[in-house]
Amino acid sequence: MLSESGQRTWPHGVQFSIKWGTPPALPLENSKSTNSDFVISHSSKHLLVMDKLQTIATSKSLDLDTLDFAQAMDARDPLAHLRSEFEIPTKAQVTANASLDDTPCTYLCGNSLGLLPKRSRRVITEELDEWAHRGVVGHHHHSLGRPWVDYREQIVEKMAPLFGAKPVEVGVMNSLTVNVHLMLASFYKPSGKRTKILIEAKAFPSDHYAVESQIQWHNLPKDAMLLATPRAGERTLRTEDILQLIEDQGEQIAVVMLSGVQYYTGQVFEMEKITRAAQAKGCIVGWDLAHAAGNVPVQLHDWNVDFACWCTYKYMNSGPGGISGFFVHERYAQDPSHHRLTGWWAHDAASRFQMTNEFTPNAGAAGFEISCTPVLVSASLLGSLEVFEMTSIAELRNKSELLTAYLEFLLLKHLGDKIEIMTPAEHRGAQLSVLVQTDLFERAFTTLMAEGIICDERKPDCIRLAPVPLYNTFEDVWVCVNVLRKALE
Repeated sequence: MLSESGQRTWPHGVQFSIKWGTPPALPLENSKSTNSDFVISHSSKHLLVMDKLQTIATSKSLDLDTLDFAQAMDARDPLAHLRSEFEIPTKAQVTANASLDDTPCTYLCGNSLGLLPKRSRRVITEELDEWAHRGVVGHHHHSLGRPWVDYREQIVEKMAPLFGAKPVEVGVMNSLTVNVHLMLASFYKPSGKRTKILIEAKAFPSDHYAVESQIQWHNLPKDAMLLATPRAGERTLRTEDILQLIEDQGEQIAVVMLSGVQYYTGQVFEMEKITRAAQAKGCIVGWDLAHAAGNVPVQLHDWNVDFACWCTYKYMNSGPGGISGFFVHERYAQDPSHHRLTGWWAHDAASRFQMTNEFTPNAGAAGFEISCTPVLVSASLLGSLEVFEMTSIAELRNKSELLTAYLEFLLLKHLGDKIEIMTPAEHRGAQLSVLVQTDLFERAFTTLMAEGIICDERKPDCIRLAPVPLYNTFEDVWVCVNVLRKALE
């Protein structure tokens, strides 16, 4: 029911504010799912997701806030089999508390570090065995058909579809901030009055430091870093304000480099719209996709993005400090004159071993890869990508919308007077950033962790919860809120 005040009222008096507007481009129509309960058209918004949950609950004569409903949702989940692909820590293991039982913990921290795919353990072991048994021969003659010299090819073929990219546009090397620096070395070319880099005011510190140091490297003043700031009294950025900033200062902006998903608030930026507006003003556009990779659908090629970088250890489950990926649009693929910092591995693979010291770049993103692919960390990512090949980013997004909407519903119903959700319902991925009353914050977070509900904190009052569709369940969501309720009663 929609009230005159613009609030949508759900069972038990829970209300959701409505902010009408154009939905972000999320290409969900190609979902592989055959279960209609989990298919949400790409034009749907938060209210329709809640309608779907309520419809299922009604059809089963269940209340939305019951464990029975959560378990019923898990029973009909077409992606439920993917959970068995991961090592789920037990409560006793993750808390180092032997008094807790050996049942799986409730792991809601994939926005920080994803769980271990069993296939990653297998692939790493295979590469260690190859090294042990074949030594240097494994570079070119691998007993399992994965020669180390071509390892990147296997990675980018599997990774590109997650980013709406062509394999030629995707590379793998280094860690995220190193790749941010390398991309800025290639694409940030301050000239005349066009010297600024636009980032969000509360960007992840590493992005802030990288941009700051690039500006210093070019001996430019501090105000060459242009900060997009929320309106007074607001925590998230409005798309229209970002677009207006670009319109007003676009002729002074060399590079726009925002986050695809804001790490603190969980806000998904409208990447296509911002990219189009910035390029219309002559700006280069790059995206830090650390919290978007494996989380929300993106179409980097079709959106004409110039470059992007991401880590792979969050939603992509490559392990702590896992290797980073990057994107360079195809229009730069055959442009050897485009400046980049170079190394041997970026040289044309067909003539690399001729050792001529006359640099000819590989086509595409491979021409930006400086050093050889580190096989063991890439093996971990390869195992995870095998799991992603069992589904699609669209299908994962369908489930993610239901999980996160259910989490929001339970939080507001039971704890609405003690918490606030800062993540905008109309622009979010898996993560909800939950603000807890300051006097209750320590008790809330400490209790969750002690009970094996694994999440993370951003002091003084923020708890980030991220149900990941690859391995989290609706029961996980229910258990989390149930523990939090008891802690704050």
